[in-house]
Amino acid sequence: MRAYDAALFDLDGTLLDTSEGVWASTRYAIEEMKLPMVSQEVLRTFIGPPIQKSFARVYGLSEEKAAEAAAVFRNRYKDKDLLLATPYDGIFDAIKALSDAGLRTGVATYKRQDYALRLLAHYGFDKVCDVICGSDLEGKLTKRDIIKNAIKELGVSDMSRVVMIGDSDNDAIGAGEIGVPFVGVLYGFGFSSKEDVDAFANVGSAKTPADLPGCIL
Repeated sequence: MRAYDAALFDLDGTLLDTSEGVWASTRYAIEEMKLPMVSQEVLRTFIGPPIQKSFARVYGLSEEKAAEAAAVFRNRYKDKDLLLATPYDGIFDAIKALSDAGLRTGVATYKRQDYALRLLAHYGFDKVCDVICGSDLEGKLTKRDIIKNAIKELGVSDMSRVVMIGDSDNDAIGAGEIGVPFVGVLYGFGFSSKEDVDAFANVGSAKTPADLPGCIL
């Protein structure tokens, strides 16, 4: 008997390398807001979490100012930089292997729902995933909320029969808060070693997308 009925994937750093587009729009927003430019290392931390939270964290902005910066980012991102992304090598084969084994597959991402749908459809992920769940327009949903929404759409009642796959502590924490097993990937933007993943409850880690079926099946 297989261990899981469904597998959920994070988007940024798990399905797609979205760095080029996110960084371009972040730099644009920083310049428009007349904020000091940050290092590349700090810029990396903008990928994944809600953008207004990143601006507040990095610059100490008020909620109002962070929301303003986020609006500048989003307007630029949706019009210019959204599709500057690359699927990770082997990720489609990994999803197919899970589907062939009988698992339903989906996406649970902090990316806004409309952005996620457009981006994933552009690269064909909508053809291989059963559900795509993103954040609300204001970015108020937590990762736990988004994972729960995806599980509900998949029609799975037992949280322990779903595995969440992601590259960051946000994914691990969100899954852990609702009793969903977690697999960390080491090729994205967050975790860089098995030890990073092992700081959180997990059922495995994957160096490449090709390693995912083995971790899960």
